[in-house]
Order: sequence, then C-alpha cells, then structure tokens
Amino acid sequence: MASSISPRSPLWIVVLSLACEEPMHPYRMQTLIKQRGKDHVANVAQRNSVYQTIEALVRAGLIRVRETAQHENRPERTIYEATERGREVLLEWLRAALSTPAREYPSFPAALSTMDPRLKPELRSLLEARLEALQARLPELEKTFPGLPRIFLLEDEYMAAMVRAEIAWLRALIEDLRTGRLKFPSEAELRRVAEQMGPPSEAAIRRARRASARRRAT
Repeated sequence: MASSISPRSPLWIVVLSLACEEPMHPYRMQTLIKQRGKDHVANVAQRNSVYQTIEALVRAGLIRVRETAQHENRPERTIYEATERGREVLLEWLRAALSTPAREYPSFPAALSTMDPRLKPELRSLLEARLEALQARLPELEKTFPGLPRIFLLEDEYMAAMVRAEIAWLRALIEDLRTGRLKFPSEAELRRVAEQMGPPSEAAIRRARRASARRRAT
C-alpha cells in the first residue's frame, strides 16, 4: 500500500535514510551529513534543521526513540532508529524520486519570469556574477575520490552536469544581451502579446515606455 506521507524536503529523505542505516543521535546525523557531502542536496544551513526534521519524522511514525544515554560528563543524548513503517516509506520515497520528475520551484526561474525593465542597466553584470559563482562551484562538484564507488558520487555527478548546462546557457544568454539579440520588449510588443499571455498592468506598460524612451535617448 502506498504511503500518504510525502517528504516535505530533501532533508527528510536524508535523515530517514540515516536512521534506517543504524540507530544514531542527531549530532552524529549532522556530522555524517557534512562528511558525506549530503549538505549539497539537503539544506542544513540552520542549526536546528536536523532536530526539527527528526521531530517531524517521529510525529509521522517513521522514526522513534530507541534510548536516551549519557556517557561520562557528556550531555544526555537521545538515539533514534527507523520504525518498520519508516523503512518501507523510505523505499517508496526513493522509488518515486528516482522514477518521476518532480515539479520544483527554485527562485532563479521565478526571477527570470518576472524580469523588471529597471534591471536593464545591470542585467548583464548580474548574470555574469551568477556565471562566475557557478564556475567557482563546479570544481568542487567535479572533485574525484579515488577508490570510492561511483554509486556514492551520483548526486555530485548530477549536480555538476546541471551546473555545466547552466554555465553554457548563461554564456549564450549574456552574449545575446551584449549583441542586442535579447532585449526588453517595447510598449507595442507588450500590447501585442497581451491577448496570448494576459494583459500587462498599466504600471508595466509605463515602465516599458520609460525604458524605451531611455533607449532612444542614448
């Protein structure tokens, strides 16, 4: 029977997989996430992210407290383990994620889809800054680990492929901006596409009009 529970974030999958691997406390989970590079695929920027995810997985019945232990003068630590249901749900999540492309909503496409003409003077420099950041990130994703089976590096391999594709696309886009093959629409163009894509607001038309006037003045 399929589970009605869906992972609310990639961190749910990572934490549940660690609990399925062996019983462990949250600090060890955080350590392994960083050691294994899983922070490339799951957001652990907030210190409490792992703890909050554990609490959610406990409420969902996917992991449970195995024991609470204290060694010498160290703080008391709670050790968690996956439930039988959690082990089955993890497999369902993995099957779904591996076989079915998800509709994801990152901020970069959202920004591209809501481009403001006021950005025209700086658009190329903004995209060049993004390109530079991606080029700096790529070597880390392409790093090799001799002796480590490829199956453990597939996420980096995938992300490197995505970054290389975006780098190539950004270079072409920046060149189109430089040569004028890509430009912001005029007022007339905005009105022409209104019937197909929904009419632009009067504010958008006024911005396009001002941008067009500035282009004619330069």
